[in-house]
Amino acid sequence: MAVNLLIVCMLTVLIHAAETLSYSVRFAGVRTGKLAVALSLAGVIVLVARTANLAQAPLTGGMVDRALKDPGFELESSLRMVIGASSVGTLIAIALFPSFVRLFSRAVVHLEAAGSIPKLLGGVTVDKLRSAKSHLRRPTLSMIRELRLYGIPKRFLLLNMTVTAIYTIGVLSTLYASYLHPENLVSISQSSGLINGLATVLLTIFIDPQVAIHTDRALADPKEKHKLGRMFGLMMISRLCGTLLAQALFLPATLWVGAVARLF
Repeated sequence: MAVNLLIVCMLTVLIHAAETLSYSVRFAGVRTGKLAVALSLAGVIVLVARTANLAQAPLTGGMVDRALKDPGFELESSLRMVIGASSVGTLIAIALFPSFVRLFSRAVVHLEAAGSIPKLLGGVTVDKLRSAKSHLRRPTLSMIRELRLYGIPKRFLLLNMTVTAIYTIGVLSTLYASYLHPENLVSISQSSGLINGLATVLLTIFIDPQVAIHTDRALADPKEKHKLGRMFGLMMISRLCGTLLAQALFLPATLWVGAVARLF
């Protein structure tokens, strides 16, 4: 089971790193002036995250099955380790953000020339992989100092943090609730929407439109590009804070799902 938990944590790191690095694809599209092409690359990032999620889900469910059969298995601590892995993945993405903006800027240009993602991947050579090292960039203290609000609403960042926290624990709290209430296992296991639904509403109404507005402004005015980069930097930090907040919300969300599911 220790190996199972390790695999789940590694997949969680990959999922959250990929989702956070999707900001670098959008920013690369703005920098190159080819946002639509960049968004097609963002789809590849989403595909990586969803594929990892497909592998992670049954493994995480297996942990619940093990806990139901073995009372000595510490399910809560294991699930909290998975939440902790989401913080690690987000932190890795923050460190890689400057490098991936440069790499994806090149990838966007090559994708436009190649015409499709298969042709783009087919054109990758060992020499090109070696030359990619020249685009790597370490985060610096000056980058961190530049991450000031400068007109970016605090409410926007708090909402992004909240949405990340909810998404991080949506499925995990449902699984833990099904463990605490095995008599309602099936109904509870299908109730993750009680948590994730709120995050979807907040994301659709408040966050996505703001990101789109700032992106369009950066495309129209080169002076806004630097501000967009700061916004993405602050959004990544708020995502990291969201994964930490998820630890505090884990048990309340579990109790919420268990209470509501038992009403049906």
